[in-house]
Amino acid sequence: MTWTEWLYFFIFIQLVHGFGTWKLYKFAGYSSLLSFIPIYNGLVLLKIIRRPWWWLILLFIPIVNLLIFPIIWVETAKSYGKKSLTDTILSVISLGFYLYKINYSKNIRYNKDRSITNSSNFGEWLSSIIFAITLATIVHTYFIQPFIIPTGSLEKSLLIGDFLFVSKYHYGARVPKTVVAFPMVHDTIVGTGIRSYLNKPQLPYLRLPKIQKVKRNEIVTFNWPADTVRQFFVKEKGVKKPIDKKSNYVKRCVAIPGDTLELKNGLIYINNDISEFPYRAKPIYKYLAYSKDGISSQKLSKLEISGFQRKFIVSKRNQRSFEFLRPFILNVTDNNSENFSIITGSNGIPKNIIIKNRLSIKEVTETVKSLSLTENDFKLINKSSIVDSIVRDYNKNKSYNTSFFPNDISYDWNEDNLGPLVIPKKHAIVKLNLKNLPLYKKIIRDYEKNTLDIQNEKIIINNQIVDSYKFKMDYYWMMGDNRYNSEDSRVWGFVPEDHILGKPIFIWMSIEGINDGFKNWKIRWDRVFTTIHEDGEPKSYFVHFIIFVVLIWSINKFLLKKKI
Repeated sequence: MTWTEWLYFFIFIQLVHGFGTWKLYKFAGYSSLLSFIPIYNGLVLLKIIRRPWWWLILLFIPIVNLLIFPIIWVETAKSYGKKSLTDTILSVISLGFYLYKINYSKNIRYNKDRSITNSSNFGEWLSSIIFAITLATIVHTYFIQPFIIPTGSLEKSLLIGDFLFVSKYHYGARVPKTVVAFPMVHDTIVGTGIRSYLNKPQLPYLRLPKIQKVKRNEIVTFNWPADTVRQFFVKEKGVKKPIDKKSNYVKRCVAIPGDTLELKNGLIYINNDISEFPYRAKPIYKYLAYSKDGISSQKLSKLEISGFQRKFIVSKRNQRSFEFLRPFILNVTDNNSENFSIITGSNGIPKNIIIKNRLSIKEVTETVKSLSLTENDFKLINKSSIVDSIVRDYNKNKSYNTSFFPNDISYDWNEDNLGPLVIPKKHAIVKLNLKNLPLYKKIIRDYEKNTLDIQNEKIIINNQIVDSYKFKMDYYWMMGDNRYNSEDSRVWGFVPEDHILGKPIFIWMSIEGINDGFKNWKIRWDRVFTTIHEDGEPKSYFVHFIIFVVLIWSINKFLLKKKI
């Protein structure tokens, strides 16, 4: 819906309200005409039901208003003697139209002196729950939202199992486009797979004022532009979601509006200079390690290197042994009647599993091994005697494909070699031709809602032949630090400004093995209560938090004793 359409809808709602409550205003001692005056009618109604004026503000906050409107309907009914459980249910399920019945009944009595306190413990409990949900929804939507890292695209900068607090106010909180949805729930109701929102109506894009712009190489949370799934990890076809209900992603913003981006042999160049990352950024690249004597996994582990796979041969092949190994297997190779080979992560197979189940397993010591390493990891290995030599590996095969942005067969870009291309900036003008149109067609057609066609080798936008285009929004280029384990802008391209969600600022909890079942969970205490964007090594503020909580509790206990 456009803002004009919303204005018409707002006027319609005021008329519905006025015709359904004008007698209620009259019997409460106010002019009936006040029920038709926008906004002021809300202030008067709050006086009638003896509720604070600031509730009116809550009525204009998307999602929050879904909690407040039913309360006002119920409280209005109670003010006119309709306070039974049946009245309450009818007020809610009728979406407030039960007030029409009260308004046009013959016997209307306004109870000016009714008690606004709940007459039962259940009512008091329910009021507290609603208030808590309302407050939490406001914080969740406009200030701070919790997230969890489910994948390894930002390893080793952010780890799987890191629980984040993401600031909405740094980049300006985005007003929800989806106005009818369950509070504090994303695209599905937890545990059900049921959609948590209605596609219509939709608010136009609107952001609150920001305190900073998205900076180059900051970690950013955003909605996945290419989202076509109902729920995360469950891929489907034909799924279209509102922007604010698209899957939440977290990546590093490696290029900002106006930058010229180029990938050369896996390295990022911005404006023709190699990109400089913050100290805490730990981009991971592929390397090939060589050793004529074989490369020891144990020696790699002693150096705290984890970015590699291990190969084992399992003798005496049977289903029972396979089931014991299943939790640790990434892949199975060379499967035959006698034995099979398995690929595991760097942790391999626990010794207790092997001994307990009497498994016959032997590791294959490889003379050439693919490693995923940070720059520091590379230096450690290069200085050691583990390998004879080690070189960086990247995709040299530049073939025309649709797998990488701009997903057009006329481009031969890949994950390591891409560009140059200019990141679109709001109000900037780009010259258009049939060669570069694939770079911008998704922006023109999908993100900025124009019609786009090609006729007789002419580009037609909104039924006009054009040779240029003026961007309506800023765009960003997002990539994971774990370069070869990240689906990012290299695959689906630019991230529009209206998809930006917030800035991760804090790790409040970190659990190793979060995807391996509760019994395998292990808290990473050194990451608990650490900041994300500060310089230097991460420092835990958990002890400081505990001291603060104890101090507040002590002060509160002292003040309570003073009152007694």
